[in-house]
Amino acid sequence: MEPVLIGALILDVHAKPATTPISGTTVPGQVLFTPGGVARNVAECIFKLGIRPFMIGTLGLDGPANVLLKEWKLSMEGILRREDITTPIVSLVYDINGEVSAGVAGVDAVEKFLTPEWIQRFEYNISSAPLLMLDANLSTLALEASCKLAAEFNVPVWFEPVSVTKSRRIASIAKYVTIVSPNQDELIAMANALCAKNLFHPFKSEETKLSPEDIFRALKPAIWILLENGIKVVIVTLGSNGALLCSKGNPKKAVNITRKLPKSGKIFKRVQFLCSVNRFSEVGLSHSPSLFAMHFPTIPAKVKKLTGAGDCLVGGTVASLSDGLDIIQSLAVGIASAKAAVESDDNVPPKFNLDLISDDAELVYNGAKMLLVHQSML
Repeated sequence: MEPVLIGALILDVHAKPATTPISGTTVPGQVLFTPGGVARNVAECIFKLGIRPFMIGTLGLDGPANVLLKEWKLSMEGILRREDITTPIVSLVYDINGEVSAGVAGVDAVEKFLTPEWIQRFEYNISSAPLLMLDANLSTLALEASCKLAAEFNVPVWFEPVSVTKSRRIASIAKYVTIVSPNQDELIAMANALCAKNLFHPFKSEETKLSPEDIFRALKPAIWILLENGIKVVIVTLGSNGALLCSKGNPKKAVNITRKLPKSGKIFKRVQFLCSVNRFSEVGLSHSPSLFAMHFPTIPAKVKKLTGAGDCLVGGTVASLSDGLDIIQSLAVGIASAKAAVESDDNVPPKFNLDLISDDAELVYNGAKMLLVHQSML
């Protein structure tokens, strides 16, 4: 079963200073070229976890594209390449803690050339996919066309917001979307876009040390806006605080993959054994449209950099869903995959140790806890 990913393939230029950056001058450090782009990173992660995805994207016939494709092992069928396309490039400058301090993105080619007409060519791939993932680099027209095609064949849609600005593109497609994976700021922007008002505001810096329970209480009204607008599952990434999994009622039933899944891959066999479905069997008791929320912890990691972590969280979760695991097991694998990403110099680690991923997923799964089940928003 091939999950389909539509979005950006980008060459990332990573500038990593050896000392604190100084405005107006240079400091010693490393400048590295790394394959990037949300959909591309997710596709690579899925592939390295043992599931073969299908990528729909666009690239030029130029040097940056050659760098991007040097280690590419997936089909090129869905990737549009033309001389008049300039391969997208993003330049990122990090601080000494591995966090992005500044960046410039030249990704216009994704919106301009990844058109509904090109996407429509791959109707067969989308119609037979267990899941379709879209990144918000796509134009609104391309997002809408992709969602309608998926809806025609009952294929669940995962929307990855990419950035605060682009996350607002959820407004025209929310009713088609099964899963979204925003961080806190993207969640706020999406909720404001869906209610067409500036009702919600990002956390102030002094509020960032809140407990997961307090963070959930603060974000609950925004999460509910997304659920009320038709989105089935909201996964809010919280950085070192882990992630929240929220839905109306049972999240396992909310992610309704109608395809017959293999349930025989390496991820499924390992995780199904380590992460017993019985641990959260009570999740299956509710069919009411009330709010369900669960917190997933992170695992201590030796952080090298933070870019790529969110993409690997999505990739690990999509790979696991495509192999037949439920959403709770799958998100545990996603968080384990994100840990491997932050410990790597690359956006996606050169390889995943599936035994380690499975063991880490077990730790996350057993550390997950219910925050709210079967209660109304009132």
